[in-house]
Amino acid sequence: MESIVREIRQTLQNSADEKTKNGSQRFFKEEVQCYGVKVALVGKIGSQYWKEVAHLGKDEIFKLCEELLATGYCEDTYVVSGWLPRLSSEFQASDIYIFQRWIESYIDNWAKCDGFCNHTVGDLIMKYPQNIEELKTWARSDHRWLKRASAVSLIIPARRGMYLQDVKEIAMFLLTDADDMVQKGYGWMLKEASRLHEQEVFQFVMQYKKEMPRTALRYAIELMPPDLKKEAMQKDW
Repeated sequence: MESIVREIRQTLQNSADEKTKNGSQRFFKEEVQCYGVKVALVGKIGSQYWKEVAHLGKDEIFKLCEELLATGYCEDTYVVSGWLPRLSSEFQASDIYIFQRWIESYIDNWAKCDGFCNHTVGDLIMKYPQNIEELKTWARSDHRWLKRASAVSLIIPARRGMYLQDVKEIAMFLLTDADDMVQKGYGWMLKEASRLHEQEVFQFVMQYKKEMPRTALRYAIELMPPDLKKEAMQKDW
């Protein structure tokens, strides 16, 4: 199994270009490790190697995924984020604890967090909605990326109109967090919920806009019509 990880990493390195590598850093405040491979090409490479590992059992694939995550390189994490949703039919409720450990141990920027959580954790949540209670625990943690993960794991369900009450509850846990990565995460979650629940999200924003950081507020109201945006942005206290 180690050989396939080495092979994937070598293919990614061979596919890198200096311009992409140098350009990657501008999207992040923190230092990031990237080979310099365009995201679309990473997806193709991941799909190519999936054909070689798809016959393995879930536990073996999880081990490969952890090896890739442990390298610290963005592209290796993106490969994992492309593989795991293909296993979603085999997910068990207890996998939430594996995913939590991976987030705590290996996720160190917003792109890794969102790529991993939107579909992998999101798929798990839609299969086992009881795990939303674990997301609420993440939201109350001191771990930056677990807090963002608690919100961005609900992006896809929220877009589909699901779990509105839980979305609002997680937003409440994160409401006054000073970290802009957390603010943008829960603001994005509210924005997606507003697609099918505009009035409910607007009412939430209006109720808490005095406490809500402006960054989160702007994200939350992004899809709303101009009159609602204006009302939400008005400082009337």
